[in-house]
Amino acid sequence: MIEEGKSLKQYCKEAKKRLKGGFWQSYQKNLNENIERAEREGISTSKVKQYYTERVIENIKNRDEEKEEFYKKVKKLLLEEGEVPNAIGRLTDIDLFNSLSYEERQRYTLSLSEKYLEAVERFRKEQALNIKK
Repeated sequence: MIEEGKSLKQYCKEAKKRLKGGFWQSYQKNLNENIERAEREGISTSKVKQYYTERVIENIKNRDEEKEEFYKKVKKLLLEEGEVPNAIGRLTDIDLFNSLSYEERQRYTLSLSEKYLEAVERFRKEQALNIKK
């Protein structure tokens, strides 16, 4: 339930930070704007709500800035060039990759592939629902 390394106190601090920082007001505003847009464009509002629910759950669970930065790179690549056959190669950190052993390179590449597929899936959902960020 609670991941190792984080205490209940840390989770409470994160929740308080979200409240003070206007996280929920921003979430509600974005949700309402995109629901209205979906209604105008004939897109299922339940899918928009489901998408935002998934995003907020992931955001609260992970708070992973690195994952979000990776998504931004993938999104930029997809918008500029579409799906390209060498996407994993383009997203690879060459300096890090060269410093790894053979086995570590294999794990790194598989991990990068998994993150890429998740990012592509998220991108497709956003495009299908016409989500604006």
